[in-house]
Amino acid sequence: MMNATAEILQHKIESFSPDLLETLAKMVENLEMQNKYSVPQFQIDEVLYRIEFHRENPKTKLDFYENVSELEKSFA
Repeated sequence: MMNATAEILQHKIESFSPDLLETLAKMVENLEMQNKYSVPQFQIDEVLYRIEFHRENPKTKLDFYENVSELEKSFA
């Protein structure tokens, strides 16, 4: 599925004008920079760990909301 999506995007991008291609490149670069700095890797790892743990132990509670104030401080 991901490969098909990537191929569709590649074909569309190849038909862009040079100006549009440059604009897209800048937008992607900005997104990469935002993603790089917006959420610390340890928080991403923690969320992934919790989701995996919950998958293996479905009766457990996902307690993401208990840490919302800590996350809000990170983005302030």
